[in-house]
Amino acid sequence: MTDPASVPTFSLAMTVAFSIALLGSVLLKFWLATRQIHHVAQHRSAVPAAFADRITLDAHQKAADYTIAQGRLGLLELAWGTAVTLAWTLLGALSELNQGLAQWMTPGIAQQVALLAAFAVVNAVIDLPFTLYRTFVLEQRFGFNKTTVSLWLKDLAKSTVLSIVIGLPLAALVLWMMGATGALWWLWTWGVWMGFNLLVLLVYPTWIAPWFNQFKPLDDPELKDRVTQLMARCGFQSKGFYVMDGSKRSAHANAYFTGFGASKRVVFYDTLLAQLNAAEVDAVLAHELGHFKHRHILKRIVAMFGLSLLGFAALGWLSQQIWFYTGLGVAPSLTGPNDALALLLFMMVLPLAGTFIGPLFAQLSRKHEFEADAFAVAQTSGHDLSSALLKLYQDNASTLTPDPVYVKFYYSHPPASERLGRMLPAAA
Repeated sequence: MTDPASVPTFSLAMTVAFSIALLGSVLLKFWLATRQIHHVAQHRSAVPAAFADRITLDAHQKAADYTIAQGRLGLLELAWGTAVTLAWTLLGALSELNQGLAQWMTPGIAQQVALLAAFAVVNAVIDLPFTLYRTFVLEQRFGFNKTTVSLWLKDLAKSTVLSIVIGLPLAALVLWMMGATGALWWLWTWGVWMGFNLLVLLVYPTWIAPWFNQFKPLDDPELKDRVTQLMARCGFQSKGFYVMDGSKRSAHANAYFTGFGASKRVVFYDTLLAQLNAAEVDAVLAHELGHFKHRHILKRIVAMFGLSLLGFAALGWLSQQIWFYTGLGVAPSLTGPNDALALLLFMMVLPLAGTFIGPLFAQLSRKHEFEADAFAVAQTSGHDLSSALLKLYQDNASTLTPDPVYVKFYYSHPPASERLGRMLPAAA
C-alpha cells in the first residue's frame, strides 16, 4: 500500500494523467473520424480508375454513404461514451453505485459480483439506443439488416442467460482468487482466464454458436469436392464444412475457421455462397488457410497471452494503491474488499492505452492479411480471389477510398486497392 501521507499527491497525479489520456484519446479519435468522413465524401463522385470497369458508380456511392453514416454515428458514440466514462469515474457514479449496494448487502463476494452485474446492466441500457439505431435504422437504410425485433429480443435473452450461467460464476471465481491467493493472485487469475479462453475456443463451435444460428453440412457436391481437395493439398484437416444461416440477421457475407484442435471447422455464411461462385469460394477459403499456414492464429493467441499477463500484473499492483481509486473518483472501502472496483476501473482505463498502441496491432494484422492473400494466390487463382474480394467489398458496401491515415490507425485489413495491387501482379 502507498504511504497514506502521499495519497493526495498521487491521487491528483492519477486524476490529471487520466484526464489528459482521455482528452488525448478523444481528440485523436475525433480527428481520425472527421478525416475519414471528409476523405470519403471528397471521392464520392467518381469510381477510382483501377475499379472503373468492375464497380458501378451507384455501388461506389452507396459504399461512400454507408461509410460516412457509420462515421457520423461513431462520432456520436464517441461523445456519449466519453461522457459515460467521466460519469462513472471522476463524477462519482461508480462510487455511488458501490456504496448503494454496500448499504443493503454484506461485504463479500456476493456484493462484489452484484456490483459487476449492476455495472454491466446499466452500461447495456445506456448503449441500447445506439445498438437499436445501428441495427434497425442505419443497417436497415442500406439494406443490410435482416434481423426482426422478435429475433433481436431472442438473441438478447440468450445472451443474458449465457452471461448469467457463465459470466457470473467466472466473475465470482476471479474475485475469490483476488482475495484468497495472496500477493500473486494476478498470476493465478491470469492462468484461469487464459484457460477459460482456450476452453471457449473448444466449446464455442459445438455448444454456443448453434444456440444462435443453424449450421448445416455443406451439401453442394462440386463446392465440397473443391474445398476438400484444397484442404488436402494444403495439408489441413477440419471437423467438417458447414453453412451458417447468417442471412436471417444480415446481408453481410463472411467465411471463417472456428474452434481449436479437433473441434476446428470451416463455416461459410449462406450469404457468401449466394454471392460467389465455387472457384471464388475456393479462393476465399485458401486465404483463411493462409492464416493457419503462417500460424497467424497461434501468434495472436500468444500475443494475447503476453499482453493479458502484463495487464493482470498492472492490475495486481494498481489494486493495492489507494490513489488508483481516489484519483478516479471512487472511495474505496477501508474495511471490505475492493476487488470489483479495481476490475471496473481498470477496464475503463485500459482502452485509453489501446488507443495509442492499437495502430501497431492494426499494422501487424494488415501484414498477416497480405501473407494470407499471397498464400491463396499460390494455391488457387489470384483472379478468382480478386474477383471474390471485389464482390465482397461491393456487397458489404466497403469504401474503396478510405483515408490513408485512418487506415493506418484502424484497418485490420488492407484497403482493396492495396490488396489487389499486390495480388494481381502475383497472379500474373
